Amino acid sequence: MSDQTNFKSGFVSIIGRPNVGKSTFLNCVLGTKIAAISNKPNTTRNKILGIKNIDNAQIMFLDTPGITQGKGVIGRSMVNVTMSSVFESDIVLILVDIKNALTLGDRNIIESTEKPMILLINKIDAFKKSRILNVISQAQKYDEKLLDIIPISAINNDGMELVYKAIISNLAEGPKYFSEDLITDKSERFIVSEIIREKIFEFTHKEVPYRTAVLIDEFNEVPEKNIININAIVYVERPNQKGIVIGDKGKVLKDIGTQARKDIEQLLGSHVYLEIWVKVKENWTSKEHLIKDFGYCN
Repeated sequence: MSDQTNFKSGFVSIIGRPNVGKSTFLNCVLGTKIAAISNKPNTTRNKILGIKNIDNAQIMFLDTPGITQGKGVIGRSMVNVTMSSVFESDIVLILVDIKNALTLGDRNIIESTEKPMILLINKIDAFKKSRILNVISQAQKYDEKLLDIIPISAINNDGMELVYKAIISNLAEGPKYFSEDLITDKSERFIVSEIIREKIFEFTHKEVPYRTAVLIDEFNEVPEKNIININAIVYVERPNQKGIVIGDKGKVLKDIGTQARKDIEQLLGSHVYLEIWVKVKENWTSKEHLIKDFGYCN
């Protein structure tokens, strides 16, 4: 840590219903992909820290799983992760999707959150100004609870400067917690596993992506050849899910590996040799010790 005069810092949780764009928001903040994104809900399983340095401020963003009823062991664990991040934060960003903004779920989140809040109306790129103004007008009902209401498009980096300004104006003076060359506390192994998991969400459907876990078994750099050898294991719950992930003649697994390798090479700035194996670990999403072993919901 270091102290600077008039330097501001703090922790900011990003919460909301599933699929409102929380992970896209975090990736936009950092200018690189560290969190898996998908058009399927409940992609995020972990609390992911992203570090943003702006002028005389350092903001620690906490991406969280979508707030749901928390069915099953892994579902309840994900809800606990989100609630603990809110408890740790100085400010809470509540993201809503303008297409279905201020649903009962959104209102419950706003009404039940006691921390200082900023409401972000996301995905405005797809709607006319009249729709945006209408949602803002509806949100003003909660003016007494909200520090600000800001329309944004995280995917287009639209409105983000207003978000940073609103956060910094409401943060107290504090130390610099992390050096400026860090953008996350997560390891490269974790980010690589997230990229692979994202591709599983892209190429498989129904319950299959939600029943998969990704572990990086090997991560060896070979500097003289400018290559990184990565061995990943995808765990599923049942043999038929293994067949779906592999696909006919291995096509699905090949597509997952090809697309993941491209993103990993861009992230690491090196050639990557990626091998992915698929194994069965029966009913792992129902077993708390396996959920923890796989590094989810921590």
